Amino acid sequence: MSFEPFCFSPRIAAAIRAAGYTTPTPIQQKAIPFVLQGRDLLGLAQTGTGKTAAFVLPILQRLGVHSGRKARSLILSPTRELAEQTHQTITTLGKKTGLRSTTIYGGVGKAQQIKSLRAGVDMIVACPGRLLDHLTGGDVDLSAVETLVLDEADRMCDMGFLPDIRKILGHLPAKRQTLFFSATMPDEIRGLTEDILQDAAVVQIGMMAPAKTVSHALYPAPDGLKTRLLLAMLDRTPTGRVLIFTRTKRRASHLAEDLGKKGYRVAAMQGNMAQNRRQEAINGFRNGKYDLLVATDIAARGIDVTDISHVINYDMPDTVDAYTHRIGRTGRASQTGEAYTLAAMTDEPMVRQIEKLLGRIERRRISDFDYGSFAPEQFAAGTPSRNPASRRHPEAATQRASSRSFRSPSASKRPSTRRSFAS
Repeated sequence: MSFEPFCFSPRIAAAIRAAGYTTPTPIQQKAIPFVLQGRDLLGLAQTGTGKTAAFVLPILQRLGVHSGRKARSLILSPTRELAEQTHQTITTLGKKTGLRSTTIYGGVGKAQQIKSLRAGVDMIVACPGRLLDHLTGGDVDLSAVETLVLDEADRMCDMGFLPDIRKILGHLPAKRQTLFFSATMPDEIRGLTEDILQDAAVVQIGMMAPAKTVSHALYPAPDGLKTRLLLAMLDRTPTGRVLIFTRTKRRASHLAEDLGKKGYRVAAMQGNMAQNRRQEAINGFRNGKYDLLVATDIAARGIDVTDISHVINYDMPDTVDAYTHRIGRTGRASQTGEAYTLAAMTDEPMVRQIEKLLGRIERRRISDFDYGSFAPEQFAAGTPSRNPASRRHPEAATQRASSRSFRSPSASKRPSTRRSFAS
């Protein structure tokens, strides 16, 4: 299927072609017709499936041309990075329409945001907290909003934005189209959908689980061995870009510093950093300045880079949903990816919960690594593997971590042979 059956305007169709889109993803195929009809929508799909274009394209079509000062579409996002990513998609796909978009989020000054709002915009992409600040100050008028999008709604719930969202709803027209996109459906989100959606179409793509193109492996290790084990893994594993998750902001900064001292091209990304530094880290990771990005869960939904070959959980995530969203950064757009988790004995309860979703995850060890008194074999409980990648390559998968070589830090100085990609 192509995009032609949607009958987008010539300007939008030209932007789609210029962006290199040829075939709509499953969520786009199913969601776009309902959005074009003006229906409320509940869209459920795992990360990396093309949800952003699934609402941006039909909204652009419905808005038509720039009409004046008041915003007609509001998109709420959980993080600054996701807001910027959505804004960039709007800019790319709507550049020939004349429609104007702006972003609203904290961590930067209000002055430029107020200037953009006063100049007149058609679409606002906002984080709830800063948008409420502007509403309180009288800087923004949402009375003309025709379409509301809640993007990554479950993540906004996790971050405590639900009360802010309900306050924002009070500033919107009761008669509007509401689009609700989420990867999971916790009880709080289910309740919100019942409150705000009317006669909604429901589109669900697959299980709420990491993409099937991602293989998973556990590397048992106590906390004191993690950094040395990570370095050994990086030294032995060929990769593209690698995203490494830690539990805390301090840990992300310190680990990035340690990796940098070993010669790796690495950046950190965590919530205490100023927005310009966070954006520089993402941009550098996307354009190849950095091979490694060490991040807290702030990056689990804020990075759209199609060729992240590996996600490494330096620390075990707190929930199964968090694991799903971290791993969703690789294996995007039907590409393959690998997910490694460094697991301590205390992580075993969470491992069991994750394995209820995925089946038993393969345990690996690096054959020539000095584990000291720690015995990785102790961490081997579980049921027979249902991991597709492990079933297909039971021996090769185990050997990968000990027999192949990661591009050494010095190699990063050589011209890159990786293909370019559109973010």
